[in-house]
Amino acid sequence: MTKTKLIFAAVLFVAVILGGFVLYVLAALHVEYSEGERSGLLQKFSRKGWVCKTWEGELAMSYLPGMAPVLWNFTVRDDVVATKVNEGLGRKVVLHYQEHRGLPSDCFGETQYFVDSLRIVE
Repeated sequence: MTKTKLIFAAVLFVAVILGGFVLYVLAALHVEYSEGERSGLLQKFSRKGWVCKTWEGELAMSYLPGMAPVLWNFTVRDDVVATKVNEGLGRKVVLHYQEHRGLPSDCFGETQYFVDSLRIVE
């Protein structure tokens, strides 16, 4: 094998590996494992991260006096939804979410649960 063919084969190998990784990440971001709704008291919501800033929140699903709350952590990727979630702080809400498993980094969010809408319960 000549040196040129060896370099071409190495570049092609790296390109195939990178292309496969990109396709995997795109599939993990766009194909949901599950979706549903959770309700509770929205008690925490903040923008976090050193390099990759993401919106992270916490929902207390059991909020009866004397009971330890069951906490559910979630991520919001859309700034419009993040604004609505911020308005619901301290209130009872219903969050619609999609679960995306297998994301390779925290840059997409600290959790695998991505909230895409919110309904405030009066």
